Amino acid sequence: MHHPTQTLNRRHALQTGLALGSAALTTKGVFAEILETPSQTEGPFYPNQLPLDTDNDLLVINDSITPAVGDITHLSGIVRDTAGSPVRNAFIEIWQVDNNAVYLHTGDQTNRENQDKNFQGYGRFLTDAQGRYYFRTIKPVPYPGRTPHIHVGVSKAGQRILTTQLYIKDHPNNAGDGLLNRLNAEAKQMLLGDFQPLPNSSIGELAVTFDITLGTTPDDNDRKNLKGVAKPLWKPRAN
Repeated sequence: MHHPTQTLNRRHALQTGLALGSAALTTKGVFAEILETPSQTEGPFYPNQLPLDTDNDLLVINDSITPAVGDITHLSGIVRDTAGSPVRNAFIEIWQVDNNAVYLHTGDQTNRENQDKNFQGYGRFLTDAQGRYYFRTIKPVPYPGRTPHIHVGVSKAGQRILTTQLYIKDHPNNAGDGLLNRLNAEAKQMLLGDFQPLPNSSIGELAVTFDITLGTTPDDNDRKNLKGVAKPLWKPRAN
């Protein structure tokens, strides 16, 4: 069932995102042999024009009162290096199809006439001092030839250092997805997110945690290849 998003205001979402990010924190020291998050192709539909709103709430564009359609999903996680240390100021981008399987990219003409104009399609976020990030979006839906997925890009100091994709754990289409199944079993498990009902949500929201491990973090003076334009972002706050 798809739920309207008017009943979840941005302040509520901010508080929820902070709580989810805090819950994802674990004791440092257990990551001595942590594996890098496997990379995946960017695909052809990284936005060729960024939307008017590029914050981390993909359900509401600017001050619109009409929300996107879909299963509300809170996506959060922590970005770390292979030693288990959090990576601050990592530039996280996500992009995905709307609930009608249409990308924001104008080259996606598969179902263009049914595009959800209220879905932002793209968002970005800078990790905090604890490496945390947060997005409010929709649960991904199948795209022709692909199992449901969310594209994720991670940049640091202006350099894209990881492009990957988040998939839905136990989705029946996973078995037939060629890109996902190029990975070995261990790497595949790292990209499967467990989309679970958000406790105490009256509108059927979901939550998924996707922690990211980077194998390299460039120096701050190495600025190149960053696709999105960094601007002040909507970020969780305590009050």
